Amino acid sequence: MNIILLGPPGAGKGTQARRLVEKHGMMQLSTGDMLRAARASGTAMGRKVAEVMDRGELVTDEIVIGLIEEQLDAGASGGFIFDGFPRTLAQADALGELLERKAQPLSAAIEIQVDDDALVRRITGRFTCADCGAVYHDETRPTEKDGVCDSCGSTNLQRRADDNEDSLRQRLLEYYKKTSTLLGYYYALGLLRRVDGMASTDEVAAAIEGAIRGELVRS
Repeated sequence: MNIILLGPPGAGKGTQARRLVEKHGMMQLSTGDMLRAARASGTAMGRKVAEVMDRGELVTDEIVIGLIEEQLDAGASGGFIFDGFPRTLAQADALGELLERKAQPLSAAIEIQVDDDALVRRITGRFTCADCGAVYHDETRPTEKDGVCDSCGSTNLQRRADDNEDSLRQRLLEYYKKTSTLLGYYYALGLLRRVDGMASTDEVAAAIEGAIRGELVRS
């Protein structure tokens, strides 16, 4: 079972990926995580990654595909979740060819759909305790006492600098510009599934399970 998770910033891809990892023994493959691990590994591929990054250059698609191939060869009991890759049609083609060559074809490309305005409210309302990591929200989970963490009593509550409406809408625009061709690509292959990302975490998880099993009508 190999899937791609697609969705804009804040759609909950990370949360749903962790649930799939815990439930099915899948492995989440994030491009950034793979590059950092490769650089620290000291392997031949890791040294190549380090050289490219030290020159300030972008790591090529060929290198990323090579890292993915290493992970496929190592295996994962429940399959793989591709997060943040592919981003282009060329990458999608290369990944598809690799998976077919390894006899581990893609099961589904799952788009977690969200309402942009609701997503903006969801993200811009978030803040965290810098001391204990507790997460709060202006509307859905405010602190009992204004400015004080419920968990540890700290007053060191912070918001991410880029969790503002202008920044978020720009990130959403970039996401849609980059992924629109991928959605068409996987739709044409009959692999695209869509789930409602504005539902509860449990409902989204159930919808993804159904999508993986092919229970959702392709749209």
